[in-house]
Amino acid sequence: MKQTTMPSVRLNSTWPDVEIVHEDADLLAFNKPAGLLAVPDRCNKELENLLGLMQAAVRAKRPWALDHKLGYLANVHRLDACTTGVLLLARTKKALVELAKQFHEHHPGETYAALIQGALPEETTEVDLPIAPSPLHPGLSVADQDHGKPAHTRFTMVERFRGYSLIKAEPATGRWHQIRLHLKSIGCPLVADREYGTGQPLLLSQLKRDYKMKAEGERPLIGRPALHSERLEIRHPSTGEALVITAPWSKDLTIAVKYLRKFAG
Repeated sequence: MKQTTMPSVRLNSTWPDVEIVHEDADLLAFNKPAGLLAVPDRCNKELENLLGLMQAAVRAKRPWALDHKLGYLANVHRLDACTTGVLLLARTKKALVELAKQFHEHHPGETYAALIQGALPEETTEVDLPIAPSPLHPGLSVADQDHGKPAHTRFTMVERFRGYSLIKAEPATGRWHQIRLHLKSIGCPLVADREYGTGQPLLLSQLKRDYKMKAEGERPLIGRPALHSERLEIRHPSTGEALVITAPWSKDLTIAVKYLRKFAG
């Protein structure tokens, strides 16, 4: 089953157009933008989220929802609000049940691009560290060898820069904030990650020696945790065939890597 170029949809006036990266009778996948929740927040159900906005468009019979013949929609996984990339929705209950089995029994192949501070301990670094909900900070996770659930992530070095690295992350399990916490545990957190790192954004002034500050100040090259879900591999819920869905990098990650290569290579 080949992936083809798909159009984008306008969820509302708040968010820019969201690109569809795969569509068929059973599945709908988006390139989720940064800052938008994927599904309803666990604590505040009123916050805008991609699934809720899609369902609202279906109920309102918006033209693009009718054009795509949208009806039933349900999420089969989550992405953090700050994370961009592939977000997969099921278009039928049968597809949801089949995909839920895949995510539960054998975590699908996921590949993330990430910008980290420093460098991995080894070119390929495996992290096995159980994860549990934080007892002090709801919504966050902690490493917990005694009570945590098993969590495994493989990190691979892609490109080194001065003070930063571009890496590939492949989680074998799907724990809450797994990649971010595992990177923290090996001393190389995501760029601009406030919860699991320093929160320091990537600034051009840090990279370019003759940088001239503008009167209005400096806008970060990337100011959110630098993580992008670029590839998801599943078995199609109807055919059983392997299906690979990819999402182009977000604009901020693309620009950040461009300037790292230019000034910190």
